[in-house]
Amino acid sequence: MASFEMNDLKKIGLGLTGFGVFFTFLGVMFVFDKGLIAMGNILFLAGVTLTIGIQPAIQFFTKRRNFKGTISFGLGFLLVVFGWPILGLLLESYGFLVLFSGFWPTLAVFLQRIPILGWLLQHPYIRSLLDRYRGRRVPV
Repeated sequence: MASFEMNDLKKIGLGLTGFGVFFTFLGVMFVFDKGLIAMGNILFLAGVTLTIGIQPAIQFFTKRRNFKGTISFGLGFLLVVFGWPILGLLLESYGFLVLFSGFWPTLAVFLQRIPILGWLLQHPYIRSLLDRYRGRRVPV
């Protein structure tokens, strides 16, 4: 059974993941700066690995149903490193959506519990969209 305690490695992993997203955002804001985007990718992957653990991360990225996402994310990272940041970021985005699409139901439930945002998400149209994806299982 998975442990949800917050030890120091998970705290560091969440921090690295946050910095990875921040550096990628900065890289996009600074006209697709490949150095910042590559640094963001490295920090993001290191953060995810530390947050869920090394062995679960390897198992997650090498699952048969995740191959398409893993390969597209990896190729996108290589394109960013070799100087094609726009195309690489598009390919990475596709890989990210394929890899982490199973986490959206958990994220939707979390967002609905935030006081002001949860109130906005109770709108009937948005609620129907969130309810459509709530029943699926988280892939880790």
